[in-house]
Amino acid sequence: MSGKNLSGQVAIVTGASRGIGKAISLALAAEGMNLALTATQIGNLSEVLDLVRSQGVRAEPFACDLANWREIPRLVNDITACFGSLDVLINNAGYSVRASLVETAPEDLERCMQVNAMAPFVLCQELFPFLCSSQQATVINIGSVVAFKGYEQQSAYGASKHALLGLSKVMALEWKKYGIRVHSINPGAVDTEMIRQMRPDLDPQGMIGTEDIADLIVFLLTHRGRAVIDDIHMRRATGEPWY
Repeated sequence: MSGKNLSGQVAIVTGASRGIGKAISLALAAEGMNLALTATQIGNLSEVLDLVRSQGVRAEPFACDLANWREIPRLVNDITACFGSLDVLINNAGYSVRASLVETAPEDLERCMQVNAMAPFVLCQELFPFLCSSQQATVINIGSVVAFKGYEQQSAYGASKHALLGLSKVMALEWKKYGIRVHSINPGAVDTEMIRQMRPDLDPQGMIGTEDIADLIVFLLTHRGRAVIDDIHMRRATGEPWY
């Protein structure tokens, strides 16, 4: 059975300039999707824009500091004015700080919560009318295994990813009646600059690849089965099962 055709659909990918977001953008472009790519600064998107556009799809850059939720309505207005419609939202942008609980500054906790939980919350609120107009509306939240297992020196990051998981669960219930699918992907250590800083003890060769997550997202978007996949855990091959 062939999968759903994504060609011509519109997707937003936050945090698209590098790492997981970059890999997701390239994978969606390969499926023929048109992309709204966000980063804190437009210039950070130049490389991924060139790569995506070389695949013959439309891609537009948008700058927004997701740590400031008041910028998000403006971002949504800019994107929707540019594309006119929306089918897929990938809440990928993330922020982390490596520090013990007693060493974590309130400002770092605030930024973790703003980028990792508040921004997806407000983005979903603002984009809800456009998602309701799509026949294949999907929201995918990139969470983390820290929402299920505690790790030392990740109190702020863990708290924010717990919040995102809770949001995903409520959205899946509330938006089911509108035909909007909500998926939560919760990977272990992914080979990105952020994770290398958070977990310097891990060998990058044993980490999850960014392409692994991108391929999973394509599967979720093209899957034709009657079952709905709410939550997915991904672990590195050398990690313990279920974490």
